[in-house]
Amino acid sequence: MATTQHYMWAAGHFILLVCSFKFFLAKVLFQDPSSWWYKTSFLGALVSYAIVCQKSLGTPQPNLAWVRRALLDENVQYFIMAFFWWASRPVTLALVPYAIFSLFHALTFTRTTLLPQFLPPGPPPQPGAAPTPHPLAKKLQVWVKANYDNAMRAVAFTELVIFARVILGVLLRRNALLTPILYAHFLRQRWYQSKFTRDAVALVHARIYAFVTSPGKPPVVAQIYTQVTDLTRKWAGSTIQAAGPAGAGAGAGARRQ
Repeated sequence: MATTQHYMWAAGHFILLVCSFKFFLAKVLFQDPSSWWYKTSFLGALVSYAIVCQKSLGTPQPNLAWVRRALLDENVQYFIMAFFWWASRPVTLALVPYAIFSLFHALTFTRTTLLPQFLPPGPPPQPGAAPTPHPLAKKLQVWVKANYDNAMRAVAFTELVIFARVILGVLLRRNALLTPILYAHFLRQRWYQSKFTRDAVALVHARIYAFVTSPGKPPVVAQIYTQVTDLTRKWAGSTIQAAGPAGAGAGAGARRQ
């Protein structure tokens, strides 16, 4: 039986999906959408992530151990970033990872909670067995399972593009200097917690390295890139630790492995 809290969690995801779709559609049609749609999208994300964070971490405790545990939790990290995006000037790409997560959570909620209320499952295949899922519910389950990994790869690459976007945004004075600094720390944690992020970083690094070392490129370009990557590795490898294995699909933000 779904609880009121569960419905509120799902409502946050549906709000995010509807409002982000409206915002994206306006952008695609070269219109100037109201920032209300953008901020309401992240408000939906904040509702969903707040519920999951409270369930996984309990009541906030005034001690350093609880704070450290919270900061290593993926849902807390996405909650913090959602709050930052909500409070900042709109960055359209920032909505994409949240919209992808919410799509999968909304479909799963629809399959497990909403559909059984309108489309009852069929009879069990044999006495004592579980009822047969409705064909539509089964199709949703198969689609989610078949597309989950590809969606998480898309999220990982999108988050790298967002990082490039906010760095460029500083140069063009479209976002604050704090934005790429905070997002770099976020990606640093994602690299430790997500295999998809590590794979995306490795692929992008390989492509850039092949480009800067290709014939005709000045050697200084490769030297500068190597120095930057060495510094990045040293920074990313200092003091941080993983939060432990993550369960696929858990929490508000579709945890990734």
